Amino acid sequence: MKDAQAQTIYLRDYTPFGWTVESVHLTFVLAPEATRVRSRLRFVPDPKAPAQEFFLQGEDLTPISFAIDGAPVTPEITPEGLRAKVPDGPFTFEAEVEIAPLHNTALEGLYMSRGMYCTQCEAEGFRKITFYPDRPDVMSVFTVRIEGGEPVKLSNGNPVGAGEGWAEWHDPWPKPAYLFALVAGDLVAQSDSFTTRSGREVALNLWVREGDLHKCAFGMEALKSSMDWDERVYGREYDLDVFNIVAVDDFNMGAMENKGLNIFNSSAVLASPETATDANFERIEGIIAHEYFHNWTGNRITCRDWFQLCLKEGLTVFRDAQFTSDMRSAEVKRIVDVIDLRARQFAEDQGPLAHPVRPESFQEINNFYTATVYEKGAEVIGMLKLLVGDDAYSRALDLYFARHDGQACTIEDWLRVFEEVTARDLSQFKLWYAQAGTPRLAVAEDWQDGTYTLTLRQTTPPTPGQPDKAPLVIPVALGLLSPDGHEVLPTTVLELTEAEQSFVFPGLAARPVPSLLRGFSAPVVLERESSREERVFLLAHDTDTFTRWEANRDLARACLLAMVTDGADPDAAWLDGLETVLRDASLDPAYRALMLGVPTQSDLAQALHDRGVTPDPEAIWAATERLRDARATRWAELLPQLADEARVEAPYRPDAAQSGRRSLGSAVLALTTRVDGGSAAEAQYDRADNMTLQLSALACLVQAGRGAEALARFRAQWQDDRLVMDKWFGLQIAASDPTETVAVTEALTRDPDFDWTNPNRFRAVFGALAGHHAGFHRADGAGYDLLADWLIRLDDKNPQTTARMCAAYQSWRRYDPDRQAKMRAALDRIAAKPGLSRDVTEMVTRLIA
Repeated sequence: MKDAQAQTIYLRDYTPFGWTVESVHLTFVLAPEATRVRSRLRFVPDPKAPAQEFFLQGEDLTPISFAIDGAPVTPEITPEGLRAKVPDGPFTFEAEVEIAPLHNTALEGLYMSRGMYCTQCEAEGFRKITFYPDRPDVMSVFTVRIEGGEPVKLSNGNPVGAGEGWAEWHDPWPKPAYLFALVAGDLVAQSDSFTTRSGREVALNLWVREGDLHKCAFGMEALKSSMDWDERVYGREYDLDVFNIVAVDDFNMGAMENKGLNIFNSSAVLASPETATDANFERIEGIIAHEYFHNWTGNRITCRDWFQLCLKEGLTVFRDAQFTSDMRSAEVKRIVDVIDLRARQFAEDQGPLAHPVRPESFQEINNFYTATVYEKGAEVIGMLKLLVGDDAYSRALDLYFARHDGQACTIEDWLRVFEEVTARDLSQFKLWYAQAGTPRLAVAEDWQDGTYTLTLRQTTPPTPGQPDKAPLVIPVALGLLSPDGHEVLPTTVLELTEAEQSFVFPGLAARPVPSLLRGFSAPVVLERESSREERVFLLAHDTDTFTRWEANRDLARACLLAMVTDGADPDAAWLDGLETVLRDASLDPAYRALMLGVPTQSDLAQALHDRGVTPDPEAIWAATERLRDARATRWAELLPQLADEARVEAPYRPDAAQSGRRSLGSAVLALTTRVDGGSAAEAQYDRADNMTLQLSALACLVQAGRGAEALARFRAQWQDDRLVMDKWFGLQIAASDPTETVAVTEALTRDPDFDWTNPNRFRAVFGALAGHHAGFHRADGAGYDLLADWLIRLDDKNPQTTARMCAAYQSWRRYDPDRQAKMRAALDRIAAKPGLSRDVTEMVTRLIA
């Protein structure tokens, strides 16, 4: 277990390692409880590095022997690693250690998942395998020998030899230890190949357990599409003879980009129409692309230190979003990404877990794999591309790849190539990486004698450790519409660089209606007083799909807030305008499905808090339910027509066209269930031939109180499929009445199939509990206590998953004093646990600070 009192590490204290590692040779003699790891490392002093003691990280290792240049030595062993006196010149350091993969429940380093050996080394897991300078700026060429009885033995790079009970792999590309991977087990492969643009043939394998082979076809096609796209759009060609993906059941993350051997959570790669929803297919496509794109933006060019995590993750998230936009609907993808950004990253920025895209300090780096680093990091890339233009962006990326291939880099290296290509000074733009918090953009307007003046004022609220914020560079995409709905100013990007700035548009025949922040051009909160009539106008006439959706969202939020605070009736004018959109068959069905969505209850709670009103989760739930009932009743005659438009008669395909129609159909079914009591849902469940239709019908039946029989049938059908059963667990909690949410969760934790040590199963249950706003925040605090009980229990097994789940409490200060006290008490109980891990200690400390 890591020391819970670990020191804080600061970006400003970075010091390069004193040696380069010319080569790494590893031998693994596999055994579940006593794996031997022999390492041979060739060190050469780095004359540019400051003088320092020789220290290699190592945790939870049983030392066997050590040697320098063949002579035995006895280094000083500490809980964090080893120190040794070493020669002044080049030398070879050898070590043999023993580890116990079977008992490694933290799922870091080398561990076992249902009899299969696998690794997870990002961020600092390699130190649990052997003693090593476990930092991302130490890159070396690895050769690996695996010995054991497992029929399949995989590591990074290319296979260079195999025989009875052994296999060897060599990776010619220098890499840091966090990209090391090893897998060994009884596996089968879906195999294919890809021919690169230079004519090299790459062998492709997707390794799974025997019973999962039928779920591999989509993943393989997604991989080939990703390889083709990266060549066409970024000019990046794959660089090894083989690319392997392995599906692992027990995995803390979604997937990992280890060089040439990507290890995936099974949920992020396995799919068939019968077992995976359309959303699962799209997620798998995006994750496979993301991990493949890391080959260049993360592997060939990696991070100098973990403070630069956004350098690889923000850029690669942006690239996978581009890919999905090209494969599917760019407009729908953008809206979905913004919904996720606001739900997850804005919540971080608004609470005690706020931190910059590039943090300045940490105690446990695993706690900074956050929406801020990933999603906001991607938004920063998008803004940069918008500001410099597509051509300059392309030239800057070419220079970045050419200059920094094989290096461990910083944000400064990244921005410098853009400055050289564009001759722009990006020092102010760099503040996006340094300042935490979501900027707020206030809007004022003036209209005089044919001239429209738009004044923008930016402020960023204080965040922990950053009370004062400097003005940022904010690209604001603007369009202007005439009163009759015509566009008088096409999309124009305004560059806001001052705290307050005015933009003048002369020569207009009539006062325009602004269409602001088109395409969500910057991750900011727009503060502008606008009438309901103007929003209805934008809903009807805006030519930008995002701002049209945003107008609908603003109307929905205003309606719900009025219903919560004043008991108002649903806004008839808004519903009329929305009905017009829903009837427009020329619009993408997926887009119309998004229009049917309403703001999340957590979003409404934050909006009330921002207005100085203490949110009542029960009142928010009741208002949301009342609105849904009212819409269902109002559109009772329209719903069958929409259901007909959404129906898919062709054989199942998880493509954008069919997925969009099923998405609309699911939204319509949810409304229909409110007027027919579940009859249509029962009929759909009975005839469903794919998981998308089956699961949406099951959710409707559970919400309608008619789910008992269907849940039993679903379980009987899918009890042997662990990924489908994750859905079964989570759905019952997500679809529950808030008065029953805690009881349903408690009952499921007693279910014999609740394997709480499996991250997917734990997240399915307690992620659903934390995501049920009214159920989790019930007034008696039972939701807070139940989650705390299980986090205390899980911490001894899996600190990473425990720490990430602690974020469920991050909004605790926005509720009434009684709920605050109950959440604080739950956090205090977690903090008081004897032997609390470093991961969880840091998270709880930040939450209650």
